[in-house]
Amino acid sequence: MSPQPGPDFVPQAPSADERAQAIETGRLLFAGQARFFYAAQRIDQLPEPDLPEVAFAGRSNVGKSSLINALTGHRALARASSEPGRTKQLNFFALAERLTLVDMPGYGYAKANLAVKEDWQGLMFEFLRGRPTLRRVVLLLDSRIELKATDTEAMTLLNRAAVIFQIVLTKCDVPKPAILAAKRAEVEALAKTYAAAHPLVLATSSSDGAGIAELRASLAELALSA
Repeated sequence: MSPQPGPDFVPQAPSADERAQAIETGRLLFAGQARFFYAAQRIDQLPEPDLPEVAFAGRSNVGKSSLINALTGHRALARASSEPGRTKQLNFFALAERLTLVDMPGYGYAKANLAVKEDWQGLMFEFLRGRPTLRRVVLLLDSRIELKATDTEAMTLLNRAAVIFQIVLTKCDVPKPAILAAKRAEVEALAKTYAAAHPLVLATSSSDGAGIAELRASLAELALSA
């Protein structure tokens, strides 16, 4: 039996060729057909588990729909609600019949009533802890603003549900480079405090495409083999 890595073990960074191959694999996957196929407002309405699933979570207006559209190359595959914080619906999209993307309702909207907020925690926790095909949650954080209590609450919920989550910063074309670097370092340090957090934190922009190829590559690792 091979010895387990010690506490000072540092994983070897992928080579340039390996990174290029991963990015190309991600590009090919997300160039495949993406289609909406199901919506659910209650746990008993969920579709039967099938393909590996990646769910997208984040505060209302963090840019979930824009990111899903940027990843898939569609302008309106995922649509933002006209009333942020009001929707309770889980939207399912099949990607190349190899991966399912799940657009989760936003959380933390100031004007959402208490029932909606409580329902998010109830519905989302039941979905997260009981979905056998769920491989990862992409947790979006707005790079332009400070972390909110609801963001850390969401991380705690994900950690408690034992679901791997990957933090992705959005709207990264807006902050100045030094501010963005500080934000990323802050979030990377925070991620290390959660056992369920994926170690790779990505900075993205749906406007200029920054980080999109890298996120595609990361998620392509979870898809069914072609």
